[in-house]
Amino acid sequence: MLLGFAVALGVGLLIGIDRERKKGEGPNRGAAGLRTFALASLAGATGAAAGGDLLLASVVLGMVAFAGLSYWRARETDPGLTTETALVATALVGGFAIREPAFAAGIGVVIALLLNARDELHRFVRSMLSNEEIRDLLIFAGATLVVLPLLPDHPIGPYGALNLHTIWLVVILVMGVSALGYIAVRIVGPRFGLPLAGLASGFISSSATVGAMGARAAREQEMMMPAAAGAVLSSVATVVQLGILVAAIDLAAFKAFLVPLLFSGGAAILYGGTFTLWALRQERGKVEQIQGSAFSLRTALIFAAILAGVLVLAAALQNWFGEAGVIFAAGAAGFADTHAPAISVASLVAAGKLVPQAAVIPILAAFSTNTITKMVFAFTTGGSRFALYVVPGQILMLVAAWAAVLVV
Repeated sequence: MLLGFAVALGVGLLIGIDRERKKGEGPNRGAAGLRTFALASLAGATGAAAGGDLLLASVVLGMVAFAGLSYWRARETDPGLTTETALVATALVGGFAIREPAFAAGIGVVIALLLNARDELHRFVRSMLSNEEIRDLLIFAGATLVVLPLLPDHPIGPYGALNLHTIWLVVILVMGVSALGYIAVRIVGPRFGLPLAGLASGFISSSATVGAMGARAAREQEMMMPAAAGAVLSSVATVVQLGILVAAIDLAAFKAFLVPLLFSGGAAILYGGTFTLWALRQERGKVEQIQGSAFSLRTALIFAAILAGVLVLAAALQNWFGEAGVIFAAGAAGFADTHAPAISVASLVAAGKLVPQAAVIPILAAFSTNTITKMVFAFTTGGSRFALYVVPGQILMLVAAWAAVLVV
């Protein structure tokens, strides 16, 4: 109980400090400051300790009444409800501190941070977020909090190959990683140039990044080396994203594939890092701010359809031809995308239809065919000189990944 009261007092003082600094001076100053918030938190703690839920509810209702009177008094000069809402929340946190002091302390810190970061949060929402980005955020929240809980979490469909909950979870992960890459491009692109922009864009699509970098190099020959560095480093993002998605589906499959991932990623970092150092000696030029959305819902749904198709195809081929059928299916799907066939193979491992060690070759088959796609993009968009810089790095990654299989 002593710890609970100490936390309640600390939370009240912490929140009250921020409100005290912002309540102003003179006759129009705010009604609640340091002492008011500390007393509100202690009142909540006393109510919870002395009378339980009923007395705590009475204390909170009293705070609601005081907050209402405060708002009525200051509604013309300050139409906001932040301080009044914080006062009620502080009383609740004070009461909660008697039962769960550590958790209550965390909530109190979060409240204080939100109050203190008012200007930054307003600036971020009004100036930095576009309408498209807010729409993407709402779509992502709906996909995660509305759709995912409604989907069945058990095998269905032909050969019991489909788990809608798992498929949609992977779609959410892909959208989330793509959004992180989008944010990274916005932050680091204009400041650090094409190499890091290529690395961040690789989380959205490595193949598309290779094509975009090739087009940039063909358009501006002086940007050839930075563009090549960005194209190669985008494959590092492919390796990282591949590891995240496989691990999310089945840890055993991830552990079996970890060494090839590390070898391939290390080769990409060394090769791309060499071009990056070379590019940093040159004039980096101007890097345009990324345009568009954090992710494409249409692309995510297409990804889900591809993933479902590969799952059924892999299960059917495995049923007919054994492990050789899985390798063929993964390799064919890899021309379009590495992640869908890799996730499909990991799902077979998770369902007990494939041993973890047998998942390595099919995933590498998909990785290999997708590498061919990237090399074609390098030739067709950037020309022979750009491809001469990019293709050896792709081959080095591929050789390193297959060599790791021989090592282990």
